[in-house]
Amino acid sequence: MAQVVVTIDGKAYRMACEEGQEAHLEGLAQNFDRYVGHLKSQFGEIGDLRLTVMAAIMIMDELSEANRRIGALDKEVEAMRQHRDSAATVAEKSDQALAGMLTELTTQVRSIADKLNGPGAA
Repeated sequence: MAQVVVTIDGKAYRMACEEGQEAHLEGLAQNFDRYVGHLKSQFGEIGDLRLTVMAAIMIMDELSEANRRIGALDKEVEAMRQHRDSAATVAEKSDQALAGMLTELTTQVRSIADKLNGPGAA
């Protein structure tokens, strides 16, 4: 297991992570540190715990909004799939109808050709 030292609000924290995940964990810590720094600039020194809780709530709010948007996009994708499937069904029926008409037309053309080429045709 790998270890990484991350800095949040000027304090170093040693954290364990899976091998190869070090850079990802460092990036997450940097993003969280930005939240804490933003809150600290707005509210000043209000205590580490309060800053951490406020930053966590902000992140959860963003996560909630992202999940809501993902849900809406999932519904949109499903509606598009249903539309695609119904369009494919309509296209297949149209193709079958066209094939039937072409078959009928071919039969009629052959019948006319047979009459024209029949007995007594020069």
